[in-house]
Amino acid sequence: MRMLLLAGAFAAPLVLAEPTARDVQDIHLRDFHTKGIVKKDAVAQDAVQRICTMTNDRPSAEVGKQIETDQMKTIAFPAELMGDWKRGEDIAQSGRGMTFTDTAGTPNGGSCYNCHQLAAKEISYGTLGPSLLGFGKTRGAGAETQKYVYGKIFNAKAYNACSQMPRLGFSGTLTEQQIKDLVAYLLDPASPVNQ
Repeated sequence: MRMLLLAGAFAAPLVLAEPTARDVQDIHLRDFHTKGIVKKDAVAQDAVQRICTMTNDRPSAEVGKQIETDQMKTIAFPAELMGDWKRGEDIAQSGRGMTFTDTAGTPNGGSCYNCHQLAAKEISYGTLGPSLLGFGKTRGAGAETQKYVYGKIFNAKAYNACSQMPRLGFSGTLTEQQIKDLVAYLLDPASPVNQ
């Protein structure tokens, strides 16, 4: 455990233990209050998130594989995996939803542009995630690719135990139809992603 040493106005140096992941979680739960549709459990980590936090996103290979196996079981793949790419584009570009001022039932956006480049016409996008420009053109739109994309959007931790990508379906942020529309946005040859 690292110790923090504070000196200065104190008569003797003050040594404080660095807060643990559990300490930080307890502070979040203590200080966060339900407001509007955002409930207190929004800041509570589940077991997978806790493991990733405690290992700085580097669990052992064995633990990581077990997380991925368990998370894969949470994905129910629908028979049809592709929806409408035009609706998918709207979802990918929307940062709406799940805020204090939203009303229950407000459709959430995917906020995909916050982390990914999606289409050539975009002038501003995040770089935390890989560029998805040309995704379908490069990988094709076959059944296995559709399944992978649907699963990755639904629960990214099924493919990478401590992925920074949100579990958009698992968390209930996006509906099955919204995820299918995003699959189409990434894979349909007519989509701006693939132009």
